[in-house]
Amino acid sequence: MSDNIVKIYTGGDLMINRIKQELFQQGINCLIKDGFKQGIAAGFVGGVPSAIDLFVNDSDLEKALEIVQAITQE
Repeated sequence: MSDNIVKIYTGGDLMINRIKQELFQQGINCLIKDGFKQGIAAGFVGGVPSAIDLFVNDSDLEKALEIVQAITQE
């Protein structure tokens, strides 16, 4: 059985790293996609530096969204 990945949050570097840390502590793997940094590395300029996407497996979605909500409401 394979899980699909689902985007759960878009934000800046500091908040993404804070959420990632908490997800990791709860045993939830995540994927970060930073199009701005990827574009710079490829030699392109564009995108928004505060628009980093955070993804989790859909099997972890409910718990991950609870964590995101708790952190963003602090």
